Amino acid sequence: MLTHAPIWGAFPAPEFIVTDATAPGPASSHVFDVDQGNFETEVLQGSLDTPVLLDFWAEWCEPCKTLGPLLEKLAAEYNGAFRLGKVDVDKHQELAGIFGIRSIPTVMLVKDGQILDGFAGALPAGQLREFLSRHVQPLEADEADAALDQAPAETPEQTLNRLQQAIAAEPEKAELKLDLALALMRVGQVDAAAAELQALPAKLATDERAVRLRSQLDLARALDGAPALEELQRRVQADGSDWAARDLLGVRLLLEGDASGGLEQFLAILQHARDWQDGQAKKRLLAAFATLNDAELVGRYRRRMASLLF
Repeated sequence: MLTHAPIWGAFPAPEFIVTDATAPGPASSHVFDVDQGNFETEVLQGSLDTPVLLDFWAEWCEPCKTLGPLLEKLAAEYNGAFRLGKVDVDKHQELAGIFGIRSIPTVMLVKDGQILDGFAGALPAGQLREFLSRHVQPLEADEADAALDQAPAETPEQTLNRLQQAIAAEPEKAELKLDLALALMRVGQVDAAAAELQALPAKLATDERAVRLRSQLDLARALDGAPALEELQRRVQADGSDWAARDLLGVRLLLEGDASGGLEQFLAILQHARDWQDGQAKKRLLAAFATLNDAELVGRYRRRMASLLF
């Protein structure tokens, strides 16, 4: 989650180009393309009246092709409660730089000239609605779009199949191979994910998602031969000082989606057995921070870690 900050306080002000008043307007009043020429009027000034959701995307980005249509449907459903601004990061690299975009898709909500919230990655419809509900309410629900949430979500197997077909059709698109590595990791195919990650070209080696995946793989390898989640929970409940069980429980919770639960296990070890396994709890926390895409959560636990260390 992004912190609440005035745009000009968080980013350097760019030079704007005056827009030709005779230029054709956007096809929809709820969805528009953002560039340097209309950023000040449509986004900054426009957000004083109506929240603006900025979608940073690119033609080659496969997750963007999933997220973009969902956002456009929601913009229509919310019927003017917010406007959707589309930023092609390839065409408008300066705008992407101003906002510090490091991976796409990334979405930011601007209201009253300020960044209120945001997220990275393609969220499903339900989570998108939850995100929007914190800041805007639909003016008039469109029943035709009510089926958006009811559409069956793509299964992990379908995701893998889609990506494999896309790679077969366009083998030169290395970004698809990174998407495949991430999808393999989500279904627990650790070795296959590691192989795809290792084969990525150098230009993607430092991609934020690749760095995060590398940390996830390091954590996943710690679970080789580890007991199941329920067994680890039983051991910790029976003996709170079973640091080995608590450590593995933290890793399992983290990788299975309970980030807070996993981080709490590592903090407990750090608090009561800081030097256990040569300071492994601190190493686990740092590795966990590298896997998470929630700045607020990471910041909170970093502060708690620091309070125990210093």
